[in-house]
Amino acid sequence: MTVTYTPGTLVTARGREWVVLPESEPDMLVLRPLGGSDDDVAALFPAFEKVEPASFSPPSPDDLGNDRAARLLRSALRIGFRSGCGPFRSLAGIAVQPRAYQLVPLLMALRQATVRLLIGDDVGIGKTIEAGLIAAELLEQGDANRLAVLCSPALAEQWQEELRTKFNIDAELVLASTVSRLERDLDFGQSLFDRHKHVIVSTDFIKSTRHRDDFVRHCPDLVIVDEAHTCVTADEEAGSRQNQLRYELLQRIAADTNRHLVLLTATPHSGKESAFRNLIGLLNPELATVDLSTDEGRKLLARYFVQRKRADVRSYLGREDGLVDDTLVEHTTFPTDQLFKDETYRLSAEYRALLEDAIAYASERVEKAGQHGRREARIAWWSAIALLRSLVSSPRAAAKTLTTRSAAAAAKTEREADELGFPVVRDSADTDALEGLDAAPGADTAEEEQQTLVTGDRRLLELAERARALEGPQKDTKLKLLIKQLKELLDEGYNPIVFCRYIDTAEYVAEYLDGKLNGRATAGRPGWKTVVRSVTGTLSPQQRVQRIEELAAEAAKEAKNGTGARRVLVATDCLSEGVNLQHYFDAVVHYDLAWNPTRHDQREGRVDRYGQKRDRVKVITLYGSDNGIDGKVLEVLIRKHRQIRKDLGISVSVLDETSAKVTDAIVEWLLLRSRRGEQEILFDLEELHAKAAEVEAEWQSAAEREKASRSRFAQRTIRPDEVAREVAAIWDALGGPGEVRDFVEESLRALGGLLRPTDDGFTVDFSATPVGLRNALAPLLGAEAVESGRPIPFRDTAAVARGEAALVRTDPVVSALASYILDSALDTHMPGPRPARRCGVVRTDAVTRMTTLILARYRFHLNLPSRSGTRQLVAEDARLLAFTGSPASPEWLDHESAIALLDAEAAENTNPLFAERTITRVLSGLANATDHLNAYGEQLAATLADAHRRVRTASGEIIRGLKVTVQKPADVLGVYVYLPAVSAGAV
Repeated sequence: MTVTYTPGTLVTARGREWVVLPESEPDMLVLRPLGGSDDDVAALFPAFEKVEPASFSPPSPDDLGNDRAARLLRSALRIGFRSGCGPFRSLAGIAVQPRAYQLVPLLMALRQATVRLLIGDDVGIGKTIEAGLIAAELLEQGDANRLAVLCSPALAEQWQEELRTKFNIDAELVLASTVSRLERDLDFGQSLFDRHKHVIVSTDFIKSTRHRDDFVRHCPDLVIVDEAHTCVTADEEAGSRQNQLRYELLQRIAADTNRHLVLLTATPHSGKESAFRNLIGLLNPELATVDLSTDEGRKLLARYFVQRKRADVRSYLGREDGLVDDTLVEHTTFPTDQLFKDETYRLSAEYRALLEDAIAYASERVEKAGQHGRREARIAWWSAIALLRSLVSSPRAAAKTLTTRSAAAAAKTEREADELGFPVVRDSADTDALEGLDAAPGADTAEEEQQTLVTGDRRLLELAERARALEGPQKDTKLKLLIKQLKELLDEGYNPIVFCRYIDTAEYVAEYLDGKLNGRATAGRPGWKTVVRSVTGTLSPQQRVQRIEELAAEAAKEAKNGTGARRVLVATDCLSEGVNLQHYFDAVVHYDLAWNPTRHDQREGRVDRYGQKRDRVKVITLYGSDNGIDGKVLEVLIRKHRQIRKDLGISVSVLDETSAKVTDAIVEWLLLRSRRGEQEILFDLEELHAKAAEVEAEWQSAAEREKASRSRFAQRTIRPDEVAREVAAIWDALGGPGEVRDFVEESLRALGGLLRPTDDGFTVDFSATPVGLRNALAPLLGAEAVESGRPIPFRDTAAVARGEAALVRTDPVVSALASYILDSALDTHMPGPRPARRCGVVRTDAVTRMTTLILARYRFHLNLPSRSGTRQLVAEDARLLAFTGSPASPEWLDHESAIALLDAEAAENTNPLFAERTITRVLSGLANATDHLNAYGEQLAATLADAHRRVRTASGEIIRGLKVTVQKPADVLGVYVYLPAVSAGAV
């Protein structure tokens, strides 16, 4: 006869106990090991394998533990949970506690049957965390099965690390550098997007026609697109071919109306209305044409779009008091202010003479080239800009440019010259365009077949030699000023980043700074050593992060040795996006002015972001007062950009074309200055200021539109602080990082592990621990590492290297340890030490009469609304209940009193025979507590159902069909009796 098992019931099979899951059928049972995770789920066929009903056995009186047994067993049980009973099931499996404001996008996502969302929050607010929360919840609830993140290759490894360490999502990198290796492991006819459940894909790699079709055909049901604004272009302009290909890819992805799509960008509206329409049209085609000036149009967009500035976030944080444990939160605060300081320098006489000669040469070349055609004129124009930019950057960059062929020289047409020249010498706001563009540009346009243009070759070489002779702070006053400013910053305790435009400049600066920034000890203050390193586009994205970590480690080593330590990083704009540096640095120096103010925002955003410990981030901008370029760029672009940001409280992205209008006018004025009279120069200056005023007006208008947009779509009607109470309750049930660390340390010591403290945790030698534990850890840490006795680092951070362990509940090593402790407590025949026991009798000063603590495990059936109807889930929860007196007439205590018993410590030894008799009497009368345990389970189910309804009401989700029921009876895992100490007069 076929036995039907309802979801949540216990069965015995394959020598262990399992929980029946809702996916089961009469002829096939889908089972999860009791206390196990979804990764351990198995399918059994009762017709071929023996499956029997199981009941959870009570604790045995002959298996008594000490006063630590209850704490270890409860911690092992809580740490082992991976699917919470509360309204946010994914929180049990993530290693970061979100702030209330970061729940807003998640709540918006939960109100949609198919998630279509554009998150346009300011830089540094935490869009990655918000997207990760959505992904984790959809995957945990079963609304999504596979995930793809589309991003630039420079950010791919960071995304992989964030998903792995914070959200327990292990994703494979699909990049141009990895695809060959991945394809070798495929079965015949198999797509790598079917082979790997979760992937992080380079947008530029996958947009090509060769790979796009395969990706679209096998695309996961959840896609996150980072820097989504780079994937659209305005209808009125052709845009770059790269943007067009990205947009075509996203259109095909969005065409499947059942696919979840989350778009991320700090600049959703770059000033081009049609580009913004194309972006939001990916979420809902109706948004591409709806009138956004009407209430109806704005309400429609508000369903898909959230955009907050820092002021909005601060208002959310002000409502979080008491709701969030700051030790669990990824970030803590924003800097309250930026302190801007502009420092000027004047060129040395030799440098000034070099610049004047170079300007005269470039001006002459542009004039001559114009006589040979439009193509030649454009090539000469771009080489002139390259020459001037490198000269004001550094003598080394100038020498490199003067001896390098211009990229535009290979152009066959005027348009091709612009396409080749523009990216090399401009500063695009497109973060995807940063990669590979920090090399010094070439200025040599000579071609052998065009003798008219080769007459200047010797002059170029002479200029290059003069540039090389100007290296060092004696003749390079810009470098001299930098050293002075850095010493002042370091003296104030800052650790700055110095941003340069070109690789040659960054290497030059780092070379001359090394050894010159150490602080001497003075009366009452110790000295310090300053560690200087450079990061440029010559390094891969992974090597850049590694270089920064090495810099931090070296500085930390100096500090540990008793020497004060400071850090200085010299970088190009390859670091101005993607790598978060707020934990290492707290000041920014713009050594080279960017020609697009948005680039300054990107640089400053690396340290001026949520999590920065300093209240004030210092920003120092160096500029030349007499080089003809810096002063105008600073006045017309940078300072006006700052003023708009200060007045409106937001930063507005500046279009490349907008900044180009001004910088072209500056270069043109500079080149023509030497050949114009005084009146003509004044006229040219008026033209320049008129163009600047025109740009400022456009800019101000865009800023006003942006401010209105952010005010309109900040989603203030969603009250995440109300839902944050549910989140806090969930985290309370799961346990915090302090409990995790205590559990790991105590368990490993009890199991024979050798622990040695480190600055950020401790190391463990596992060689003397039980074989069963070493076997469980070998796949995670490596068999050789576990067996050899090599110290394994356990760190107080979620971000650890493979082969190390993080002291967070979601770390696989911590989970394996929790499973081992739980299994050893439940299996009295397991060999070796058993730190956790299911019962105990403790004499303590914490009680004045006999008090019994029960550790109970409840299983719940959850019927939750979903886009495919009602979805059934099974979840577990552990609770502590306590009573005073005998089991026959118990007086039940409140929840807080029960939890407090875990901190009770033994005041004296308990006679073993007395302890065994006492626990036997209590266990024999435990049946009297069944009704209370069942009633408490019913109360928990009702509380959980209310929590689910509150969350869904707050998010607007339909709650029809929502139901939570408890599986009876509860599992009694542990029973612990606390008695007053005899020394206190107890009998």
